[in-house]
Amino acid sequence: MIQKKKSKDPVDEFVDSLPEFKKYKGKGDNPCWDGYRPGAKTGKKTKVGKSGKRVANCERINEGDPPKGTGKKPKGSGRRLYTDENPKDTVSVKFRTKSDIQDTFAKKSFKSKSHKRQSQIINLVHQRVRAAYKNAKDPDTKKRLKKAYDYAKKRKEASKKKTERMRKKKNEINLYSLTFGKILED
Repeated sequence: MIQKKKSKDPVDEFVDSLPEFKKYKGKGDNPCWDGYRPGAKTGKKTKVGKSGKRVANCERINEGDPPKGTGKKPKGSGRRLYTDENPKDTVSVKFRTKSDIQDTFAKKSFKSKSHKRQSQIINLVHQRVRAAYKNAKDPDTKKRLKKAYDYAKKRKEASKKKTERMRKKKNEINLYSLTFGKILED
């Protein structure tokens, strides 16, 4: 028995011809309008539409987020990894020698940052110089990088100790305010 191909409804053919209504074909094809993407907020790329069929779940892309080439955005963070979203917050870093690292940490752009941000920068320098030291083949280069690595390690430990002091002080203040608040209530 020969089966006839079902001809498309003229309305469906018209809708398919419109670029705004092209069907979602997977990777690379965005079925949504400019500024929208399937699952941009909720993560669910499709939903059941009014017709009962699965359709793209077009959601507005956050205005603050760069559109592409940005790397991952950790949960709860305002920053993306591997991206310079705020050039004003940037500190140029050198870690070729110990004196380069000292100069980096002596910069006004570094010192003006909060302790938390300084710790991030110190950690970044420490990781990079450690990787450079491990990958170095030339004995002179390895010797130079060893001095830089030791200095970065020392600064990282000092930063950790400062963080602990700050946490301890904050806890003492909180404890004091709780105690003081109880006295006032009595």
